[in-house]
Amino acid sequence: MSGVLDGIRVLDFGRFIAGPFCGMLLGDMGAEVIRVDRLDGSEDRFLVPVAESGEGPLFLALNRNKRSLTLNPTKPEGREIVRQLVKSADVVIANLPQPTLVSMGIDYETLKTIKEDIILTTVTAYGNGGPYSERVGFDGVAQALAGATYHGGRPSDPMKSFVPFADFGTASLAAFGTMAALYERQKTGQGQLVEGALTRTVMAFNIGLLGEEAVLGTDRPGYGNRGYSSGPSDAFKTKDGAVMVQIIGPAMFKRWADLMGEEHWLTDPRFATDMDRGDNGELLSARMQVWCMDKATKEVLDALDEARIPCGPVLSAKQTLEDPHIKAMDFLQAMEFPGMDKPAAITTTPVKLSRTPGTIRQRTAMLGEHTDEILAELGYDAGAIASLHEKRVA
Repeated sequence: MSGVLDGIRVLDFGRFIAGPFCGMLLGDMGAEVIRVDRLDGSEDRFLVPVAESGEGPLFLALNRNKRSLTLNPTKPEGREIVRQLVKSADVVIANLPQPTLVSMGIDYETLKTIKEDIILTTVTAYGNGGPYSERVGFDGVAQALAGATYHGGRPSDPMKSFVPFADFGTASLAAFGTMAALYERQKTGQGQLVEGALTRTVMAFNIGLLGEEAVLGTDRPGYGNRGYSSGPSDAFKTKDGAVMVQIIGPAMFKRWADLMGEEHWLTDPRFATDMDRGDNGELLSARMQVWCMDKATKEVLDALDEARIPCGPVLSAKQTLEDPHIKAMDFLQAMEFPGMDKPAAITTTPVKLSRTPGTIRQRTAMLGEHTDEILAELGYDAGAIASLHEKRVA
């Protein structure tokens, strides 16, 4: 099956999540992606090792459909290899600081001198042009700067999201921007610079609170799991676990009040609107907790589902993998990898297209698995390749 991006070549200098996930998405859609690795392997390869050679589960999930080229682009011979690769590429991905891009010869101004219509997709923590632009930063720092950590915790107890949504969200937007740039290039023949930033992403995701603050100056505190603009919306403990419940709108609130036996709350001015219910959410959550505490999770979920109230169990990673819906869907796929007794669980392409879906055509590559093959494609003979290895260029 042909992919949407068949014929597009991507050079992936990405590290950790934001760059590699962007490259993964493009690769799933058919692009040829070459991951440029350090000679001894980049640090993201070896986080939480599960394979004999040290690869971690996140790395295995984000680097399928890619070939691995080991290279030292700071050496003259390495810079020349980068130049040759760029000549045949359509997109370069790099979530690296600007000085590093310059030292590697993959900043946008340099790339344009090699291939005028190249698209460079970059991801930084803060974006370029502000007082923090040269600072280093990760997902949690961006969450904190953009207000998500403060409001996601409880008063005096800030809490970042355990799942690095700033990284994954920025990578998704970077892939969106890259495909838009490819579409525009198809019309005009011109490349461009695509810039993603972790803080920009969290600001976009948190715009409801930020927008309210700009207009009303509410200075809201942290809410933890509780919703601030509706209720009851919270996590509730059961006899054998916990459930997440989100109630929005008068019809849903009426069904919940009927279930609780609190029909008089339907005329109580404290709960007249969604915002009122959010403002008085602690009262609603306390009532819901009393109802849940002597019931098993399944009993709670069955009753709420019958009342058509959005709810779900709070699951651990182990429980998620065992959940019947997760098993029935195509959210995950098993991937074999050398040196692992069990296959890795990787996600399938997280958006579905009916005619041209993303595909997983190739397992994650071993470190430098395709180096000789790629160099040969660039015209290097066996002797030249051996010399590059000896000089620790490739």
